[in-house]
Amino acid sequence: MRQNRVMDTLEPGAYIHYKGGRYDVVGDARHSETEERLAVYRSADGSLWVRPLDMFLGEAIVDGVAVPRFTKL
Repeated sequence: MRQNRVMDTLEPGAYIHYKGGRYDVVGDARHSETEERLAVYRSADGSLWVRPLDMFLGEAIVDGVAVPRFTKL
């Protein structure tokens, strides 16, 4: 069963993706039209990415098991 890990703020810092990539969270933002909360993060190559905050803090299914999509280091 999926657990809701969404919190009021996203803590900046280093995170690891469940597939092994390391990312640095810059912070969170709001979509200008929908006000959806977004996680803003940077990959090792310097590219900036955004993802819906609930998805960033959510889980992925790996071999039938729910695991955190990103884990703070």
